[in-house]
Amino acid sequence: MKEVSKALLIPAKERLKPFSWSIRNWVQTAVLALTVLIGLQFYIYVLQLEQGGAMSITRPPGVEGFLPIGSLMGWKYFFLTSQWDPVHPAGMVILGFAILISLVLRKSFCGWFCPVGTISEWLWRLGRNKAGRNFLPPSWIDIPLRSLKYILLALFAWAVFSMDSGSLERFFALPYWKVSDIKMLYFFERMSLLTVAVLFALLIGSIFIRNFWCRYLCPYGALVGIFGFLGPTRIKRNEETCIDCNLCAKVCPAYLPVDVKPRIISAECTGCISCVEVCPVKNTLELKTIGIPASFWNGKRMAGAVIGLFLILIISARFSGHWTSSITIQEIRSILPSIDFLNHISR
Repeated sequence: MKEVSKALLIPAKERLKPFSWSIRNWVQTAVLALTVLIGLQFYIYVLQLEQGGAMSITRPPGVEGFLPIGSLMGWKYFFLTSQWDPVHPAGMVILGFAILISLVLRKSFCGWFCPVGTISEWLWRLGRNKAGRNFLPPSWIDIPLRSLKYILLALFAWAVFSMDSGSLERFFALPYWKVSDIKMLYFFERMSLLTVAVLFALLIGSIFIRNFWCRYLCPYGALVGIFGFLGPTRIKRNEETCIDCNLCAKVCPAYLPVDVKPRIISAECTGCISCVEVCPVKNTLELKTIGIPASFWNGKRMAGAVIGLFLILIISARFSGHWTSSITIQEIRSILPSIDFLNHISR
């Protein structure tokens, strides 16, 4: 291990210990709690819809964040026609936020905001605490598995981008799309044994392998990872002051070789800055954005950027009328009796 001047060393009390709780984890927890509240509100909303009486609760637009493929279709329709999807407009806003924040600050939507990513992180931390370590499959297995999420993304992208504006407009008019959020709820309420088995396998895999779902199967993460790869922000390492302690590589949730590369440009980097916060030498590791002064990004500023951009986009969407669905309660109730027979081509 190389030695550096003591003046460059960061006192232990001023830097995070490996795998300790950080401001990023507080942001993740807050978003997860918000997601649970949205889910609960949506569940009660659907119950009241089914009962047919007066509605005392409104539909939470945030539930559309779990309809990413439809939101991608909405964005294509917007670029073709300049018209916003009136059925699930909030989904477009949330997908736009995920892409924009990841374009600016790596795949930070995954590392700072995504509730699925948060649960995945809690699972591998649990596995590490109980087993003493996490596991990484050998490269001949790991690399092909990592390609799966890009293959899934390519299939979804091909399906979306093969549709013209007329096809998209007809899809948005389908009863299926109008109640797709409710169909999603029913999917989890009425899970088959196969679905339960798959979810259980994902849970077990996530305990032993860091971010199992995100690493191998999540097409959403693949999409924002591509934008992060193309963006102006990178993890940079000062090779002259690096003391080869390897702490940065040990804490990286994506198993990236931060300790040996002068910069990390991988699409797997989530901008979590765990490597930066654990580094014991000043200015040796930094998240650097072109045009922004060195050592600008830290936990508080990253949290401010992620939360700030999200709030700005949500408030702007509300004031511009691009947040709340135009579908009425009466229209949804007229579709509910046949919801189990609807698909993406039924009218």
